[in-house]
Amino acid sequence: MRTDRLVAVLLLLQQREQVTAAEVARELEVSERTARRDLDALAMAGVPVYATQGRGGGWRLVGGARTDLSGLTASEARALFLVAGPASATTPAVRSALRKLVRALPEPFRAQAEAAASSIAVDPRRWGASRVDRPPPRFLDELQDAVIRGVQVRLGYVDSTGTVTERTVHPLGVVAKRPWWYLVATTGAGRRTFRIDRVSSVDPTDDPVHRPADFDLAGSWREIADEVDRRRMPVEIRAVCAPDGIGTLRMALGDRLEVGGPTADGRIEVVIRGYSESSLAGELAWQVEWLEVTGPAGVRDQLAAIGTALVERYGGTARSPRLPRLIGGR
Repeated sequence: MRTDRLVAVLLLLQQREQVTAAEVARELEVSERTARRDLDALAMAGVPVYATQGRGGGWRLVGGARTDLSGLTASEARALFLVAGPASATTPAVRSALRKLVRALPEPFRAQAEAAASSIAVDPRRWGASRVDRPPPRFLDELQDAVIRGVQVRLGYVDSTGTVTERTVHPLGVVAKRPWWYLVATTGAGRRTFRIDRVSSVDPTDDPVHRPADFDLAGSWREIADEVDRRRMPVEIRAVCAPDGIGTLRMALGDRLEVGGPTADGRIEVVIRGYSESSLAGELAWQVEWLEVTGPAGVRDQLAAIGTALVERYGGTARSPRLPRLIGGR
């Protein structure tokens, strides 16, 4: 896993004054080409490592193997998580590697390093259909720095209607959910989420953040994202699907599909979320070979109406092709 390798490279750089690509390859059991690519990725992302050329050359941490790694800036800490890969940044193996990194730091720097390590969460699931990633928003570094230092900020914000507001917030963490970045913060009205590209100004104060003792950024974000998904896609349908069709459903529906257990006839129970009964019926009509919607009745009625309209339009113009036998059918 590339994430584990990148953290391991940082540990090697901290433990030794200098490493070569060959030494990294030997320690991590990868090719020298892979080792060089990982070292280059760390350097290009802003992590403070550099290469020295010529005889006796290699890779070093700027300022020394012990001190500089302990002083990762907000942008450098974020860069480590980004180059590590959004899909795997919250796996148990990565968290374990980061804990090892933090434990290896000198005592005076440990608290800030722990804050940097917990200041960001990455959600690999996308919102919306766009596949284009956007550049980091303007105030991302300032907000993550406020999270790490634990200070309140006066935040200027433009909401979805264009209304400009200003308020003092307690920054708790930053979340990357493609293609957007979000700030999770406590306000006078409770916990709120702000899309960082809509932030118009950030003015840090000297007042400390009041951080709940049991706050967990990843867990809090899961609750927020689940609630947003429920609001965006309020309709749920129940269905049973032939095993051969599950892969096709996954490709078509992504995380809107929830796969359950098998039924008595060998099919699989599924739950599908969508915007409305009519839009779901339109999406699923072509899945008749594998899928049988069991509820709600409104979606079944919509599917029946679609079938009737298709028969009326095309039934008399050509011989209908024979559909493959449905599982459990005769």
